[in-house]
Amino acid sequence: MGEWKNDLFGCFNDMGLCVITYFAPCLTAGKNAEQVGEDCMLHGFLSALYPIGIFSRANIRGKIRERQGIEGSFGEDCFVHWFCYPCALVQEANELGGKQGMSMVRE
Repeated sequence: MGEWKNDLFGCFNDMGLCVITYFAPCLTAGKNAEQVGEDCMLHGFLSALYPIGIFSRANIRGKIRERQGIEGSFGEDCFVHWFCYPCALVQEANELGGKQGMSMVRE
């Protein structure tokens, strides 16, 4: 199994993505979901609902891990999104190609 290419606290490597995620985390969550074949609007909305958002974001993180062959568990994904979800969202976006997933936002 592989590891994350980007550190959890490496969110400042892409300042544009970091700023977008800080002010509109639902946007990054939705775009991450879209990158793994899920509905962008639904997951963006769900991510804003605190207890449901943790579950929703952790579910998408699990799909990203599975797609990229990264070790981990749903419990770890929930923990990361409970305590440091902005950093987790940026890490996931970077893992999925970063700027590609957010191109619509930056136009």
